[in-house]
Amino acid sequence: MIDEPDPRKVHAVPVPRVGGVGIVVGALVPIMIWLPIDTVLAWYLFGSVILLAFGIWDDIKELGHYVKFIGQFIAVLSIVYLGDVYVSHLPFMGLDTVSSSVGKPFTVMALIGMINAINHSDGLDGLAGGESLMSLTGIGYLAYLADGMSMVVIVVAVIGGVFGFLRYNSHPAHIFMGDGGSQFLGFTLGVLAVLLTQDVNPALSPAAPLLLLGLPIIDILSVFAQRIYRGMNWFRATKNHIHHRLLELGFHHYESVVIIYSIQALFVLCGVILCYESDSLLVGIYLGVCGLVFTLLILAEQRNWQAHRGQMNIPLVDFIRSVGRNPWFRTWPLLVIEACIALYLVVGSALITEVPQDFGMIAALLAVLLLLRLILGYRVWFLYLRLLMYVTIAFIVYLVNTNQPEYLAGPDIYTYLFFGVLIVAMVLAVRFVNNQLFRLTPLDYLVVMMVLVISLLPGLELQESGVVAMVVKLVILFYASELVIKHMKNRWNVMTVSGLVALVVIALRGISRI
Repeated sequence: MIDEPDPRKVHAVPVPRVGGVGIVVGALVPIMIWLPIDTVLAWYLFGSVILLAFGIWDDIKELGHYVKFIGQFIAVLSIVYLGDVYVSHLPFMGLDTVSSSVGKPFTVMALIGMINAINHSDGLDGLAGGESLMSLTGIGYLAYLADGMSMVVIVVAVIGGVFGFLRYNSHPAHIFMGDGGSQFLGFTLGVLAVLLTQDVNPALSPAAPLLLLGLPIIDILSVFAQRIYRGMNWFRATKNHIHHRLLELGFHHYESVVIIYSIQALFVLCGVILCYESDSLLVGIYLGVCGLVFTLLILAEQRNWQAHRGQMNIPLVDFIRSVGRNPWFRTWPLLVIEACIALYLVVGSALITEVPQDFGMIAALLAVLLLLRLILGYRVWFLYLRLLMYVTIAFIVYLVNTNQPEYLAGPDIYTYLFFGVLIVAMVLAVRFVNNQLFRLTPLDYLVVMMVLVISLLPGLELQESGVVAMVVKLVILFYASELVIKHMKNRWNVMTVSGLVALVVIALRGISRI
């Protein structure tokens, strides 16, 4: 199951395409554990397994399009005709419904189209997974507001499978999802969009899925239109997708992915915010954004515009470059980051107002494991230092946020000042310190964007519970610790020792209560 390079692909070395197996298994197993298997879920699971099987077969043997269509039709016909999942409310029809003789064939074609839309968008590292992740988040949020908790479970399970995959699919990718993964994601998104608007919350605009599913739809339609216009085979692979055209304009791989992520995020956000608005408004927004995107692409192509063509002499940019050549700026940001992490861990462990006994025992175990790792080094290969530090930081952040003094409860100037200094140091470190050891990826952009957006969405009751503040702090501290670990020359350093000290303090305070 190896994806070999060829002229229509952008990777230059063979890459295994087994990620789809991890995505599907990682999603379906929790779904089967947590949800009762009713008729709809049974045929969804059946369709998913069929698509995975045909996808694996294609990833091994390079099947033709018509053979893949057999698997797609088996999966889609099963969920539509046996699972009775189909579209009965179409845009611009108001409260009128269409008969099953019209709605079911329409749903079959729509689901087949969505499967192939995600399959065809899987052309750059992290692209199909990231687009699907944003669509899943929007669908899951709307399902949560409508008390569709079974759908929320499915969404969260699939998000888990995608996140685990994206960790190894960001550029340069170590693994591809292959047809097994992309077909499953397209099938899942299509089915969930139908269930959301037709069953879970029929009050939503029937045009909402257009925005929730976003860019892959118009991308594949534009590709088919170009192939028809040029008299080409509809199903013959070409390099005229949006991501191919961005690369041709000179954008770097990661820049092309981030641009598409941003467009997809705009679509999904509009679909969530405007989900109850008129069909004409939603369709108009979708067509307007799509028209703007393709107009800019066509104008850039016609004028032979190229990104990164030469360097502009901008005084501020020149000043930043000159500052970056100063050796002082190549060392002190990391020192500040180490000091900030150490200060948070040690002071935080001392400020915790109450340490439960069970948390004290857990802290003692973590302290022992971390001490073993620091003393024995790689001889205890199964104790990853990064994992131990991440768990330690998460452990202390949770305790600090749930058991903190009253004068630190809620937003305070000290917290803002501390994390402000830390963020500035991180930005300077990423910009001026050896960036070969630490590189931001589109996945980082995706994570930060989703954290910020989710924190602002109403109805999740996250702001009041302090979950948002805790997650934001975790994201900042995780990236800060990753910077330190990447540039770490000795496992005994300010960050690791402070983590050990903090754990010992928490362990002693918790165990003393026994």
